[in-house]
Amino acid sequence: MQNIFSGFQAMPTHEAVEELLRSPHVRIERIVSNGQASPEGFWYDQDESEWVAVLEGRAAIGFENGEAVELSAGDAITIPAHTRHRVLWTHSEQRTVWLAVFYQS
Repeated sequence: MQNIFSGFQAMPTHEAVEELLRSPHVRIERIVSNGQASPEGFWYDQDESEWVAVLEGRAAIGFENGEAVELSAGDAITIPAHTRHRVLWTHSEQRTVWLAVFYQS
């Protein structure tokens, strides 16, 4: 048995990424952030689509087209493959726990 909220530092100095499951068609990661953001000018441009949910905390994702989406606990978003995006911010005083599912669409 595994608990999604345990097994990592409560306040890491850098983002913690743990692969929970991998198959030929899907990959699931738990990501724990504490005030981290993507470096200035950096964009994710992934070959896979991504469904990501914030399980705890808050964060914002920015897109190359200028759109920004704020996420709180329970919010989820689907990001199609090759949609350039970045993490604008994560809550600096509370950990943010993400569940990210990467898949071929």
